Amino acid sequence: MKRMVSLACVLALAVSMMAGCSSGSEETKAAETTAETTGETTAETGETAAESAAAGNSGKLVMATEAGFAPYEYTEDGTTVIGVDVDIANEIAKAMGKELEIQNMTFDGALLAVQQGVVDFAAAGISVTPERQDEMDFSIEYATSKQVVVVKKDAGKIVSPEDINENSVVGVQMGTTGDFYCTDDLGCEVKQYSKYAEAALELKNDKLDCIVMDSLPAEQLVAANDDLEILDGELFTDKYAIAVKKGNEELLAQINEVLQTLIDEGKIDEFTLNHTTK
Repeated sequence: MKRMVSLACVLALAVSMMAGCSSGSEETKAAETTAETTGETTAETGETAAESAAAGNSGKLVMATEAGFAPYEYTEDGTTVIGVDVDIANEIAKAMGKELEIQNMTFDGALLAVQQGVVDFAAAGISVTPERQDEMDFSIEYATSKQVVVVKKDAGKIVSPEDINENSVVGVQMGTTGDFYCTDDLGCEVKQYSKYAEAALELKNDKLDCIVMDSLPAEQLVAANDDLEILDGELFTDKYAIAVKKGNEELLAQINEVLQTLIDEGKIDEFTLNHTTK
């Protein structure tokens, strides 16, 4: 009888220990999974706080951008994002009584973040196109720019925008109107890059014939690379607006009110001048 009781105790103890180990393992695994998920969310979308901010439940206003598009958005010290769009965003946040939080990502990633509602808005020199209007809503247009052609000095292969043809190898930033224009209208070979600095390096190494990009960032790019130049003439004119999640009419109205005030007071021209005369 004692043996049976002892055996029962041993078995009970063993089961208890196994259950404890299993529970601890599962809890540890769950914690690790949660940590991984949280880490991914933080890195890719700026934490779930961005989702809360997008829903209007936070003291933060979250902006997505791609900081390789000077003078609209760029980094001065390698980490802090500044530029015309940042100045505008700060004015919007101030008017709303919120703290601006900037999430720096790829251009395509910024557009996707808006569509998914994990940020409040995107400002990254975004052109309004019918395709994008199907996916998100846009503010009033606040800037006009022209698309130009950047080439390597004395290369001689392309001397005017009209020289681009089906045999040309053209660098563009992925997802931009320059990308769409070169692919759909010019029919040339297009190489896509996340940042214009990457395209500039390829151009200097003779892997591209030219780069198609916005005129103001082109001026900044050429200023930093004395062996590159902008050709006379333009391909087409572009206009920029701020993107918000489809249906977010309240935020859009607030953004438009601030933008109109900045336009009327000449502030956006002032912001642009501040970031192009340094």
